Amino acid sequence: MAFATDRSAYRKNVENIGKLSFAVGVYRPPSEGGSASLLLRITENCPWNKCTFCEMYKGHPFGYRPVADIKADIDSVRAMVDEIREISVKTGNEGRLNREVLQAILDVDPYLRENYCFSSVFNWLYYGGKTAFLQDANSMIMRPGEFVEVLQHLRKTLASLTRVTSYTRSKTLAQRKPDELAAIRKAGLDRVHVGLETGDDEILKIIRKGVTSEEQIEGGKKAMAAGFQLSEYWMPDLGGRERWLQHAENTARVLNAVNPHYIRSRPLVPRRGTELYEEVEQGRLNISSPHERLEELRVMIENLNVTSRVCFDHNMNAWTNRQGGLLFSQSYEGYRFPEEKPHVLGLIREGLSVDESGHIDIKDLMAMGSL
Repeated sequence: MAFATDRSAYRKNVENIGKLSFAVGVYRPPSEGGSASLLLRITENCPWNKCTFCEMYKGHPFGYRPVADIKADIDSVRAMVDEIREISVKTGNEGRLNREVLQAILDVDPYLRENYCFSSVFNWLYYGGKTAFLQDANSMIMRPGEFVEVLQHLRKTLASLTRVTSYTRSKTLAQRKPDELAAIRKAGLDRVHVGLETGDDEILKIIRKGVTSEEQIEGGKKAMAAGFQLSEYWMPDLGGRERWLQHAENTARVLNAVNPHYIRSRPLVPRRGTELYEEVEQGRLNISSPHERLEELRVMIENLNVTSRVCFDHNMNAWTNRQGGLLFSQSYEGYRFPEEKPHVLGLIREGLSVDESGHIDIKDLMAMGSL
């Protein structure tokens, strides 16, 4: 392969890359992360930020970013893409992205190795430049007309995108008019990720989620009707030993009413510095054992009547099977319901047959100071 050993041929391109930047947040769903998705910060932090279990944005005020700033960030990504592609051509790689192109760039400016904007764009291109995730906690809080403008500019400027996704809240979806959601969907937002956590109204009040189960249903139905792919996240053990049954049954009730495309399990992990962590420490909330969590999961799954994919795509779904491996697949696509519902229930029975010492116990992690 021909390789341009004369760095002067592309030195200016590398210098231009070093001058470019755009806003990037910290958090994203596992299914939208890794190197394959471009991360773009549309709003800053969380406009609600009152949930007792969440530490992600505590101490950081919500910021509503101007449309002009967001569009400028998108333009910066486009400019960086063009510079990288040009370097690929000049180094004889015909626009392809590979280690040779990366090394050529780093040979000119080794500090770009520590430049997150550059590394994220390069990796995104390397994996095809197909998906983007819009941060932070609730992009749908943007004024609908402004959000449409941002999405249209994104799709026009980064035409290789085949999927654009974002977090939002059930409450926000419920507050949006159907025509507003339809316009946002048409402008290019494909999938929304919603932290349902629980469908039980008592627990929703306790954790200060700021939404009712009826609003969760309304918001979910509106998202589905607008044509979004909908991922709903629920949190096993959020009710503790005190409210596990109502948590399981009412969560299934809400999910049945919505019938989202994805249902994703995120078992409760009390995080140090949160109000919920203090409740556990002080004995006001009693964390369930691994088998008790599986029993709660069994009730929830038995009550599910959906055509969703049920996913355990997070490392805290850490129950083990009889061979000592993971009980559930952690595939982002999960298990197809209702076809694979009997299989999932069979896995739960297998997990219950394994001695509890073989499963990760959240209480043990808390005692060791690991959380």
